[in-house]
Amino acid sequence: MQADPPDRVEAPPGASAAAATAGAKGNSMKDLGARVASAVLLGAVALGLAYAGVIPFAVLVLAVTLAMCWEWGQVVRHSDALDAVLVVHAASVTTAVILTVLRNPALGVIALIAGTFVVVALRFGEKAHLSAIGVLYVGLPAVALITLRTGGEPYGLLAVLFVILAVIATDTLAYFTGRGFGGPKLWPQVSPNKTWSGLVGGVGGAAVVGIVFGLLLPGASVVRLAAIGLALGLVAQGGDLAESALKRGHGVKDASGLLPGHGGFMDRMDGLVVAAVLAAVIGLLRNVYAPARALLLGF
Repeated sequence: MQADPPDRVEAPPGASAAAATAGAKGNSMKDLGARVASAVLLGAVALGLAYAGVIPFAVLVLAVTLAMCWEWGQVVRHSDALDAVLVVHAASVTTAVILTVLRNPALGVIALIAGTFVVVALRFGEKAHLSAIGVLYVGLPAVALITLRTGGEPYGLLAVLFVILAVIATDTLAYFTGRGFGGPKLWPQVSPNKTWSGLVGGVGGAAVVGIVFGLLLPGASVVRLAAIGLALGLVAQGGDLAESALKRGHGVKDASGLLPGHGGFMDRMDGLVVAAVLAAVIGLLRNVYAPARALLLGF
């Protein structure tokens, strides 16, 4: 996720503009420090559990998705209560995760679709489509990541690593190139601080990840993985903007305050949710029986 720089600090009466600028820079560095610390911790935990195996990784994915179910309710319904919609949302995602771990991702997707219909019935006439979309928004990337991780060694682990690193590179390069080069705004009505330079830098960073994997992985095509990395970076930026639009439409700055410097899990995973789904689709279209290997090697 490309970060929005903190708001400019206005100088109080009698204070110099230099003091205000210094305060803004101090807040910016403090915010960046919190973001980096949270990102390092999240990345270390995710990669460590992915390395540990399918079950530990699936437990992590489930924990994060359940938190996102709660956050979705906070954003679109302004409710943190354990209501019937949240129960159905969480139950659908949990069922999908379990079925995917058992090598039945298609049944997992069906469970998610069924959950959307139940949510529509429960929220009929109360912007039901927004609550229903949350079931797919949270559940599909969980199914996608676990589907890739169950792809057999070493490709299952490497595929997940590829997707996560591509999104991290997108987030990081978008943040620094956007702040460093500035320039025209990407979509100021939705996210006033994001720039076209940040988009180009972020997508380029994901492409570099693809190039590195192509060079290091025997049998892989550098050009193909660079193109996939670029596509993952592009949709990750799109996911970032979509989540920003959702929050802005509901008058919410952060999905929650669960992650210091990041807001909530939705704020941190906004790029990964779409990138993971795209990566799984690419792999499944090439080889439904070995999507992780197909993603990386093309067969």
